[in-house]
Amino acid sequence: MSDYEPGCLFCRVIRGEAPSKKVYEDDRTFAFQDISPQAPTHILVIPKRHIRGLNEARPEDSADVGYCHVVAAKLARERGIENGYRTVLNVGRGAGQSVFHLHVHLIGGRRLGWPPG
Repeated sequence: MSDYEPGCLFCRVIRGEAPSKKVYEDDRTFAFQDISPQAPTHILVIPKRHIRGLNEARPEDSADVGYCHVVAAKLARERGIENGYRTVLNVGRGAGQSVFHLHVHLIGGRRLGWPPG
């Protein structure tokens, strides 16, 4: 996967070319508030390298995919929701993926029912 895909909204967010409410950034990830939050905490954690989605991920992408979840756990602890939150990867249009740059939804801060969706 390339580091940057010019037509990708989330690549543009990472580069500061599109607006976002950043909550975290390090050398591998960028995290920002979802524009349509489904819970009091709804943050998107994205790898800085462009990976189109989980279906397109290759074995060499596994460290970035896993690291996004580690960052989500860190953000959950910082927000005091570590006793109940979800990390969600929507895979494909049928599951609601609308931006094709892999992203982990961190959702919490309220009771989360089961089954989801």
